Amino acid sequence: MKIVVIGGTGLIGSKTVERLRKRGHEVIAASPNSGVNTITGEGLAEALSGAEVVLDLANSLSFEDKAVLEFFETSGHNLLAAEKLAGVKHHIALSVVGTERLQESGYFRGKLAQEKLIKASGIPYTIVHSTQFMEFLAGIIQSGTVGQTVRLSPAYIQPIVSDDVADVMADVALAPPANATIEISGPERARLSELVARYLKAMKDPRTVEADAEAKYFGARLNDQSLVSDNNPRLGSITFEQWFAKSAQPK
Repeated sequence: MKIVVIGGTGLIGSKTVERLRKRGHEVIAASPNSGVNTITGEGLAEALSGAEVVLDLANSLSFEDKAVLEFFETSGHNLLAAEKLAGVKHHIALSVVGTERLQESGYFRGKLAQEKLIKASGIPYTIVHSTQFMEFLAGIIQSGTVGQTVRLSPAYIQPIVSDDVADVMADVALAPPANATIEISGPERARLSELVARYLKAMKDPRTVEADAEAKYFGARLNDQSLVSDNNPRLGSITFEQWFAKSAQPK
């Protein structure tokens, strides 16, 4: 089977491509660097020719409200139109647990716009809602840092490691379309501020964490339900401690 992975050179994309190739499928790792651009449409028709399944793992480079909305709307429209012409049988997109609950944030408004395009396209689909990646903790920390203090919400988070996400994406690519949204999550739930404090300590980072319920998460205020799934998610297998032991190497 020919499978096209949009964003196939990114963190999740590269791991998903590797897994699908090991299972014997023809996989195109599509990205602007490989001549496939969902914003301009360049290379889309050629890449999708003969493809049965498309995974959209592309992400906006900008988190600015207008830019991120334009990215997901333009990319989604161009990709879905090209898929219709190519006769693609299954469109899969990776999105975020809590997208519909975090509409204060321009980023999540962009993701919701992307999901609406998929559902209206008429192409059989599966949307995968994932909790945040453990590898994204550094970005979360940076977003809340002022000087030597990291201000973060104490809301619950249940992050998942990228290897577990890629396992799911490969499985979904080889399964029939769900025509629904499925959810995946890490195996353990913790408070964001406490988890980051543990991470910084493991990294021997001198910054301190201030738990603040009013601290915004990429523009949105959180509560204990915002970033976690109670919708029977498929759970990853790698815990915080296992990932920390392997990845949190002090500088």
